[in-house]
Amino acid sequence: MSESKTVLPWMVIRQDPNGNRYRVGRYATRAEAQSMAERLGGDRAGGAGAEGADGAAQERRYLVERLRRGGGDHA
Repeated sequence: MSESKTVLPWMVIRQDPNGNRYRVGRYATRAEAQSMAERLGGDRAGGAGAEGADGAAQERRYLVERLRRGGGDHA
């Protein structure tokens, strides 16, 4: 089997209240990435999170970013 050379330059990043960032997925188009970020973020654009165990809302932000060439992240 040959390796796929599909380019997925758009990423959805989850950022928690402490500033920690996690890559959620990679997408071919910005529209796909934005759609996923909105779905993950719930009703509020920008990504409000679900309530925690203590009932307080935990802020989770889903950001859309383009992969930078030469950034050490390979397709």
